[in-house]
Amino acid sequence: MKKVDFLAKDGIELTGLLYESQEKTDSVIISVHGMTSNCFRKRDDVIAKKANNNAIDYFCFNNRGAELTKYLRKNDYGKRKKYLGGMSFENIYECHNDVEGAIETMMDLGYNNIYLQGHSLGSTKVVYTYNKILEENKLDMLMSIKGVILLSLVDIPSVLKFFLKDNSDKYIKIAEEKINNGEEMNFMPKESFIHPISPKTFLQYAKDYEKIDFINTITDENLEVLNNISVPIFMRWGNVQELILQDAEQYSGKIRKIIKNENSDIDYINGADHGYHGFEKLLADQIVGFINNKCR
Repeated sequence: MKKVDFLAKDGIELTGLLYESQEKTDSVIISVHGMTSNCFRKRDDVIAKKANNNAIDYFCFNNRGAELTKYLRKNDYGKRKKYLGGMSFENIYECHNDVEGAIETMMDLGYNNIYLQGHSLGSTKVVYTYNKILEENKLDMLMSIKGVILLSLVDIPSVLKFFLKDNSDKYIKIAEEKINNGEEMNFMPKESFIHPISPKTFLQYAKDYEKIDFINTITDENLEVLNNISVPIFMRWGNVQELILQDAEQYSGKIRKIIKNENSDIDYINGADHGYHGFEKLLADQIVGFINNKCR
């Protein structure tokens, strides 16, 4: 395992860990974490070990939404400047810069077979980035992506509306007032979100979410973005304290019927929670099995 420093496409400095197989390989999983998380999860360790045993390297990195708050640094016109980031201040629509930066870094290291993996909000970032690459016709990146792995893809806007119940409009108004009053760096009331969050970031999940709302009511229309993924696709959820509003078996079953990708593997893991605690090995076995059976 070695530390890899690299730049996001917009110049933000990022760091990741590359787990290397004993034998030389041109295959790598790129892992994108979710809200408040980082690249030091037990789940990543277990998946990396299984992947390495199958001649697949594993790269997990801290994206700009790592932890709650932190400083992001970049070189601006010769000066190294810092910006307030972390999940609380993240602009979700900048996520493709991080993922594309990781893809380019792995390509520069000689990896030709890249499997994009996301967890929770990280899955949202993977889907958004894939479609961004497709839209901008970045053929070299598209050709290198051989599979997409989505773990616990969450419909954040619907979950937030359920969480806030009838108070959604109230907190949207509070967020807008804070921004208009120059308080955009202040936090929202603690009852408005599961983590401390700034008004701008809150509005992206509560109001301005059109481009990240992939699986709202599970219809053919709002799964179009997922159906743009032409490479083999793997999707999993848990069914214990999972951040979905439907039963996991019914939920995965509906998506399985709507996804047009013939090389898809969509299911849930009975007994697993949102983080797959205690089920990391089973999840790792399924992910590597998917790669070996559908992507190689």
